[in-house]
Amino acid sequence: MNDLLGLSPGVAAFAVCACFLAGAVRGFAGFGLSALAMAMLAVAIPPIQLIPVFWFLEMSASVILMKGGWADADRRTALTLILASSIGLPLGLLISLAIDPVASKTAALSVLIVLALAQLMRLRLPILATGPGTAATGLSAGIITGIAGAGGMLIALYAMVRDLPARRMRGTLNIYMLGAGCIGLMTHLLVGTMTAQSATRGVLLILPTLAGVFLGKALFTPRWEGYYKPVCLTLLIGLATVGLIRLGVGA
Repeated sequence: MNDLLGLSPGVAAFAVCACFLAGAVRGFAGFGLSALAMAMLAVAIPPIQLIPVFWFLEMSASVILMKGGWADADRRTALTLILASSIGLPLGLLISLAIDPVASKTAALSVLIVLALAQLMRLRLPILATGPGTAATGLSAGIITGIAGAGGMLIALYAMVRDLPARRMRGTLNIYMLGAGCIGLMTHLLVGTMTAQSATRGVLLILPTLAGVFLGKALFTPRWEGYYKPVCLTLLIGLATVGLIRLGVGA
């Protein structure tokens, strides 16, 4: 598998474990797959190489978690977010391609920390709940996906501003991930970030990711739902901060 992934044995094993853990978080918290995997892997693998890999993982998880999500979701809002993000994604990818790897890693990890802190602080920007705010959120989510693979976290922040119930937020987020993913594949192919190596890595890492998703679903307990999000966000901040420190020391 190491040869197929194009990684050293240690990094390959770490990537499998990271995807399993990120999948478990996605399974019981409904978000954080790409963000958590990025926080763990960005120091070892350039973000621009990880983002197309995450396409396979997010699409697989969204298909598995879609059952029941369609009925719960705010479908009109999800469609607006999907269309707007399709404009932002190529912009984010072009930014990632234009800067050097260390700057790209630093930007990705910094974006993750800011988004996680915003959610922990329950930052509310009422303008996001308007029509233009919805479109701006989708555009920004696309750009963030192209830089850090974590556009879903901004969508989750938007859902919090809208005061959507947990099930409605999860359903809307799943539809966004699925729809944006379909458009995202075309974008990756056009920009050139979806290489043969990226596709191979993505396909091989689907298995540990889905194993984590199923475990997360099995561990999900409604009465503990209020604790899942802050714990996952705190973990994300910690991992991203450690990553930034390692980059600083390495420099």
